[in-house]
Amino acid sequence: MKPLNVVVAQLDTRNAERLASSLHSHFDTVAVARSLEELCDAIPKNSADVAVVDLELVSLSELKNLHNSFKDVSIVCTHRVADEEMWTLALAAGANDMCSSADADNVAQCALRSLNALAASRAA
Repeated sequence: MKPLNVVVAQLDTRNAERLASSLHSHFDTVAVARSLEELCDAIPKNSADVAVVDLELVSLSELKNLHNSFKDVSIVCTHRVADEEMWTLALAAGANDMCSSADADNVAQCALRSLNALAASRAA
């Protein structure tokens, strides 16, 4: 089976490290990006399957561009105050899921679910 790789891009450095630590038990490689530019470089460099992207770091229009640039990458958005409206906007911009950045275990589960959903849609 192909190794699973993820890139974490969060505005808060401590939160990025906490999420990366949680994701290490589910993914073979976890890279951390601190800007949109670093994220765009890290995705191909790490053959990322999933990008966990903070909507305080990336705007919705940048998210849409990210989705269009990396169609084979599942994008899970995070935000410290994620709500249903934000979830709807993020999905419309190309995200596969959205969750609160405060719940590292949920972020990991969202990343795995979105990866499975992306794989299922490719197989169909």
